[in-house]
Amino acid sequence: MEATAFMPIGFGLITIGAGLGIGKLAAAAAEGIARQPEASDKISGAVNLPLFLLEGVAILAEVFTFLMLIL
Repeated sequence: MEATAFMPIGFGLITIGAGLGIGKLAAAAAEGIARQPEASDKISGAVNLPLFLLEGVAILAEVFTFLMLIL
């Protein structure tokens, strides 16, 4: 079995992992805002950086997976 057959599995796992992480982060932020609406600015500000970092890691993982196919 060739290595290219595992590429869709790798991309799927990356997408599922990033989706789960972003979902948990957004759910925790929504729960925090629901409990303390007056702190919504601080909560949303604190959530933005990890959210962007998580998306960046997912994109880099997909790029590295694709580079393994090429190289």
